[in-house]
Amino acid sequence: MSQDRLRLAIIIGSTREGRFAPTVARWFTGRAERHGDMDVDVLDLAEARLPATLTNEPPPEVAAITPRLAAADAYVVVTPEYNHSFPASLKSAIDWHFTEWQAKPIGFVSYGGMAGGLRAVEHLRQVFAELHAVTVRDTVSFHGAHDRFDPDGRPHRPEGCDAAAASMLGQLAWWGHTLREARSRRPYTG
Repeated sequence: MSQDRLRLAIIIGSTREGRFAPTVARWFTGRAERHGDMDVDVLDLAEARLPATLTNEPPPEVAAITPRLAAADAYVVVTPEYNHSFPASLKSAIDWHFTEWQAKPIGFVSYGGMAGGLRAVEHLRQVFAELHAVTVRDTVSFHGAHDRFDPDGRPHRPEGCDAAAASMLGQLAWWGHTLREARSRRPYTG
């Protein structure tokens, strides 16, 4: 890994059986890998099996993902919208960690029905602000997501999706490089 490359963690937030998240995440991961200056680590919370109950000592499942989150320079959260917000599995992953998020940028890829997951993103912005993370402005959103992808997992009309992903990744790269340099010069103390 080159010093100039960012370490991007893509977090798949849904753990529900029959979820659509892997389709959206695979498409976005391809876009991130083609961006050119990012090494991508996909963290699927369904595989992590984090406990919902917070205890004083993190269990092994949490300890297994903590180094991956800590190593990241930037994050992208792939989230559906459940009941006008984001999944409990994602909240669990966020709440088990604190310093890992600090002074790092976060982008969002959301999907859902008519709102395309944007209400989940707005809630996540509030949560990540409390954790001293920086959320980038542009997002990628799929309204009526199940109808937007073909059976091979590609968007039917990729131009708009690709442009949205490129814009968000550009912002994420700028913030990622800038904040990484800032943290190396002056550690963030909150």
